[in-house]
Amino acid sequence: MDFIDLKSQYQASRDLINGRIQAVLDHGQYIMGPEVGELETRLAEYTGASHCITVASGTEALLIALMALGVGRGDEVITTPFTFIATAEAIVLLGATPVFVDVDPYTCNIDPALIEARITPRTRAIIPVSLYGQPADMDEINAIAERHGIAVIEDAAQSFGASYRGRQSCNLSRMGCTSFFPSKPLGCYGDGGALFTSDEELAKAMREIRVHGQSKRYVHTRIGVGGRMDTLQCAVVLAKLELFDWELQQRQRAAATYDNLLFGNDAGLRPVGRREDRTSVYAQYTVVLEHRTDLQAALQAAQIPTAVHYPVPIHRQPAYAHLDAAASCPVSDALAGKVMSLPMGPYLSNADIHAVCSTLLHAARETQAAHLAAPADLTV
Repeated sequence: MDFIDLKSQYQASRDLINGRIQAVLDHGQYIMGPEVGELETRLAEYTGASHCITVASGTEALLIALMALGVGRGDEVITTPFTFIATAEAIVLLGATPVFVDVDPYTCNIDPALIEARITPRTRAIIPVSLYGQPADMDEINAIAERHGIAVIEDAAQSFGASYRGRQSCNLSRMGCTSFFPSKPLGCYGDGGALFTSDEELAKAMREIRVHGQSKRYVHTRIGVGGRMDTLQCAVVLAKLELFDWELQQRQRAAATYDNLLFGNDAGLRPVGRREDRTSVYAQYTVVLEHRTDLQAALQAAQIPTAVHYPVPIHRQPAYAHLDAAASCPVSDALAGKVMSLPMGPYLSNADIHAVCSTLLHAARETQAAHLAAPADLTV
């Protein structure tokens, strides 16, 4: 089986995708063609945000959001170390300093109870990540930010389509960012991303920044980047939107099947938890377990692919370890050695899920028994 089955997804939407791509090839407007505006309108309507601005990638979305806020050298931005590197990368590229706050061991999302202690006069923003497809505790985070007069940018690269207390991810704070990387729940066939806001001034700034800071052709009123999402990739996302709600239902079906087989087991593993007041789009279905190397090897022997998101927290990465000397993130450190993601997607069959779980639980029980039976190490 595939870890993420993009081939079956293409076959299910083949005519829609091919038709959309052919339309772009026919009109020839590969940059800022009509599909760009069409997609932005559709995505804004989907989230409820007033504005959507498509950009070249999820990383570019984070960078442009921070630039629109004026974040730069000497500023601090609070975020989680337990995520993909791009979240901190965008902060560092602007000369600002990432300040790392540990995560909740149940959801793996940033722990809001730890945020306020890390706010300083230099703090300009908080970037919570909606990890594995589940929104973070956004109301609590927004309340903290409001008390201190700082902005919140939801990193929703993995959670487009999820909901939180009746609202859509990407529209849960002042700004939201998502990614259309091919493996995301809503993905294109290259790189792409989007920004969301209901703030008119921020929307104007972000639109200008993505085209080299232009307010009109050859009039550059801001420092900007070449951050446009190309028309062909917008066309692909428009085609995939037609089946997106059905695919989300299938992700829920797959996750529920995993849950039924894995929750309450006696094998020493647990799925990452989900709060009752929100949904997840399960960009990954991730479990927390002991003896990961042994279990990955057992699954690999059964031709079942797995992945680790993420094996080294950002505050332990060589290029970032010096940036926040005060970072203390023991939960992130522990989770990095214990999380493992299983095959997931709308085209994953229940039979395949049963095979994954049967193999995993058998291997976990055998590994658990072997370690319990092993003689104690008496070396000093």
